Amino acid sequence: MKQADPKNIAWNLALITAGSLLCALAIKGILIPQQFLAGSVTGLALLVHFIWPKLPVGVIYFLINIPIYALGWKYVGKRFFLYSVAGLFIFSGAVELINIKIPVQDRFLSILLAGIITGIGSGIILRSRGSAGGLDILSIIVMKVYSIRLGSTILAFNVVLLTLVSVLFGIEASLYALIFIFVSSRLVDLVVSGLSQRKLVMIISESWQEIEQVILQRLNRGVTRVRGEGGYTRRQGTILYSVVTFQELSRLKRMTREIDPQAFVVVTDTLEVMGQRIGNQPHW
Repeated sequence: MKQADPKNIAWNLALITAGSLLCALAIKGILIPQQFLAGSVTGLALLVHFIWPKLPVGVIYFLINIPIYALGWKYVGKRFFLYSVAGLFIFSGAVELINIKIPVQDRFLSILLAGIITGIGSGIILRSRGSAGGLDILSIIVMKVYSIRLGSTILAFNVVLLTLVSVLFGIEASLYALIFIFVSSRLVDLVVSGLSQRKLVMIISESWQEIEQVILQRLNRGVTRVRGEGGYTRRQGTILYSVVTFQELSRLKRMTREIDPQAFVVVTDTLEVMGQRIGNQPHW
């Protein structure tokens, strides 16, 4: 078994710690003082805390995760599980130790700020090789046992939780929680993918050779030729397939229009791109 790199371990624990501190700051600095609820297991812990205020949020969160971890050790990788155990202790401890109130009086601005801080913190944790517990492990268990996608489990859990919040605390509390979930999820995407997010571009043009040279020489990006046939015209043609950065996308579209204003261009988001170039040359 390959020995773990101490620097890599330290780096991942540092990411989990930094992210946990930010999430704990949002919980203790905004959510609890303003009586806001959230989504996921954190929202469930807050819900229990508001019903029984003497129970600390960090302790509730830790206790909720114990049965999840007891089930999860069979279904997740050993490294992810161990980092997540460390993350659970770090996160729960941070929630108990931090005691700072952020002085924002407006409730709408407060929930926005809480979502931003939590999203950044959660994104930092996700950049590590573990988690801080909660729905991450539960979703993996459900996926492996029942073949239900991760996002579906998270959505179902939050729907049930927000319904319970509406019944116990009113529709307004549920809407604030929904705003928090939306803002934090958007910030998580931004932190995890950032402006380096790649775009998949497919171009159909009679001038594909010139556009191909633009991609290869001026953008220094790889490009793949795909043979295609028009469904209506039955004409054979070439489709250019390339992955570019968000910043390069506007340049590529502008240069493509200059070469062929009639070019058919399709741009889609990519969830993840793996692989690298060989030297200064792309694979293709």
